[in-house]
Amino acid sequence: MSKVTYEVVQHDGGWAYEVDGSYSETFASHEQALKAATRAAREHRIPDETRVIAYQDKAGGKHEETDRGDDRPTTSVADVP
Repeated sequence: MSKVTYEVVQHDGGWAYEVDGSYSETFASHEQALKAATRAAREHRIPDETRVIAYQDKAGGKHEETDRGDDRPTTSVADVP
């Protein structure tokens, strides 16, 4: 099982959460970003349907893979004020 950490950081004049180099939308306050990261981390653990997903990596490469809906990661939130 994989582990995913949502890290709350200052970003683009406000606050956001970052996961593996990708940022959420920008929030006006640290508290808003922390609440959003906590909600996203909780939702990430919920089982879903198996489906094919497409994504782009940090280097710009495109990938497609099957994501099993019952193979959810362990998630956590790192609060970096």
